[in-house]
Amino acid sequence: MSTAILLRHGRSTWNDENLFTGWYDSPLSEPGKSEAEASGRLLLDEGILPDIVHTSVLARAIATAEIALRAAGRMWVPVHRHWRLNERHYGGLQGLNKAAVREQYGAEQLQLWRRSYDTPPPPVDPGSEHHPANDPRYELVPPDQLPPTECLKDVVERMLPYWHDRIVPDLRAGLVVLVAAHGNSLRALVKHLKGISDAEIAELEIPTGVPWVFELDDRDPCRPIKEWQLGDPQDIERRAEEVKRQAERRTPG
Repeated sequence: MSTAILLRHGRSTWNDENLFTGWYDSPLSEPGKSEAEASGRLLLDEGILPDIVHTSVLARAIATAEIALRAAGRMWVPVHRHWRLNERHYGGLQGLNKAAVREQYGAEQLQLWRRSYDTPPPPVDPGSEHHPANDPRYELVPPDQLPPTECLKDVVERMLPYWHDRIVPDLRAGLVVLVAAHGNSLRALVKHLKGISDAEIAELEIPTGVPWVFELDDRDPCRPIKEWQLGDPQDIERRAEEVKRQAERRTPG
């Protein structure tokens, strides 16, 4: 069997302010750093130790991986970073308060933008600081691959080549792989792994800072044999509920 650990980054400062974050490089908040450290301790306590790490190029995922590896005593393992593991790009919604968007456009439209499979938000303006073409970390990415907005379907399509070409070979080599990424890039991956339907994926909430372990068939690393999340079940449920209720929360906390 092969082992993949999926880890959503700890809470970021923009998570705490209830803002659409997307590709904006929001750092971890202090609670987020604590979540990342706790996730590493859980991996150490359970003896599920990464041999290699794949992250996005966003600081909150990179920092989560670094903090978790330090807590697990695995800072020496190789780390690969790629934009294809980035969070979903929220287009023109990036930087806006989720509750304020709900008040302006209505709960139904907000839910479509946040959780539907194939309805992207309005695109970001080409001249905006939030357009990836204006970020130096993407200067080597072909312009036609840089999204002005994304739905989850778009994230699946841009994430899967990296999964198949870079992560699956590590799994087939027998390495324990940690994927430290984001709510939507991990939702896209879990949809693929578990064969979740387009309609049902809207119900999946991935809590921050909770290691999600998948044991995969050696003959087919895309087919899970067993899965479980590390940590206290009530705490995991609480964190998932916090993610679900973000659209209703106006103030930080």
